[in-house]
Amino acid sequence: MHYRCLIVDDETELVETTAEYFRMFEVSTQAVTSAEACYAFFEENTADIVLLDINLGDGSGFEVCKKLREEMNMPILFISARQSDDDVLIALSIGGDDYIKKPYSLSVLLAKVKVLLKRIDASREEGQPASAPNQSAVLTLDPGTMSAVYEGRQIPLKAKEFALLQALYRRHDTIVKKEELFEEVWGDTFFGDSTLNVHIRKLREKLEKNPNEPELIRTVWGTGYLLKLCE
Repeated sequence: MHYRCLIVDDETELVETTAEYFRMFEVSTQAVTSAEACYAFFEENTADIVLLDINLGDGSGFEVCKKLREEMNMPILFISARQSDDDVLIALSIGGDDYIKKPYSLSVLLAKVKVLLKRIDASREEGQPASAPNQSAVLTLDPGTMSAVYEGRQIPLKAKEFALLQALYRRHDTIVKKEELFEEVWGDTFFGDSTLNVHIRKLREKLEKNPNEPELIRTVWGTGYLLKLCE
């Protein structure tokens, strides 16, 4: 069976409340309370988005994320009471697309999920690369497969990486402010720089010949970033 959202969290009351709230707004949602139940779920079902807690009774959400990333490319949003920047950086660096701190607002969480679902649906409707609008001589973005082709190399991207690169592409060769990227990619302007920095670093590692000396995605210190396609 296909669900729009899977919630993996061992706080039974919270996870049931969240799942019920999502269903009220027509987001088909299933909830499990352990790592093993998560793996079992994907043996027989699929989901578009995973909401994943870090502290699970039978394991770590970090390990679950790594295992899911070996075979799947759907957005993974961490939901956790752990507040440290180190936890956020680890979550994003191992494949998480976002980090939402508990206690969270159900309405805000639902809004974030719906934004991602809308992008997923739009990507599916876009179809094949030939019809994709985001193309240049050296860089092509394909919403249908959520990948980029850069200098002849096809590069698979995670959901947030693709959304970030797409946001930069739309205004390539101009400076895009950090606040604009937060609002366009994450849906608001309240994320810290560490979230954006991790995703920029991941894009550079996948696209740049030398990520430490980027030529494609350039930092404009104190302002934002610039995707350089024309010299």
